[in-house]
Amino acid sequence: MAFETREEVLEKVLEMPKPVCPHCNIEMSIWEVPPVNFGDGLGWGTPFLFICFNDDCPSYVNGWDHMEETYAHKASYRCMNYPGSDTFEFLPVFSPMGGTGQMIDDQVLAQEEALKAAIKKGFNILATCFVDKDGPTILRILLDPTEPSRVRMKAAEMLGDIGELDAIEPLRNLKVGNELVQEKVDAAAKKIQARLFVRECPFCAEIIKQRAKICKHCSRDVAGV
Repeated sequence: MAFETREEVLEKVLEMPKPVCPHCNIEMSIWEVPPVNFGDGLGWGTPFLFICFNDDCPSYVNGWDHMEETYAHKASYRCMNYPGSDTFEFLPVFSPMGGTGQMIDDQVLAQEEALKAAIKKGFNILATCFVDKDGPTILRILLDPTEPSRVRMKAAEMLGDIGELDAIEPLRNLKVGNELVQEKVDAAAKKIQARLFVRECPFCAEIIKQRAKICKHCSRDVAGV
């Protein structure tokens, strides 16, 4: 099972239309869930939420009195929404600045623009490399952890189509934290082996021909194995 990275979740959230707070009809802001969750300790199940930070929102304005009268706490709450859903709940805040430190719209928009530019540049380079059958450059891009995950995934796919024998070993040894990228890397190695009619020796893990009966590296009998 592949899990989405924080970057991939953020990219999806940024593409969503921002919901409108049902209490004040003001567009809500993207909010990054803090690394240490509070409340029931289980978190919200998503690294990003939409929050209404309108200080004139009736729910926020009236929340101070309600929390004081009901719980004897100096606090209020802001309306929050789970991305991609119609679920609206309340997030407790304990000061007018509560939660604002996790507002990421301005910062993220700049980061997202930089990410899009990096992805576009990477795809353009990969397209040229694919036409030129430049496997080494594609492999270099795949091995670069600073490249966006989407670029590395595309590089892995291309290597599966044009990669030669010398690309198999780097692919087999490459371990990345992104499970989606890792799946593409593993699939590329297998695709190259199938395309070039080779396989791994079950005893020494060296590359041998699919029809080989004796491994040329370890001299073990691999017929039927």
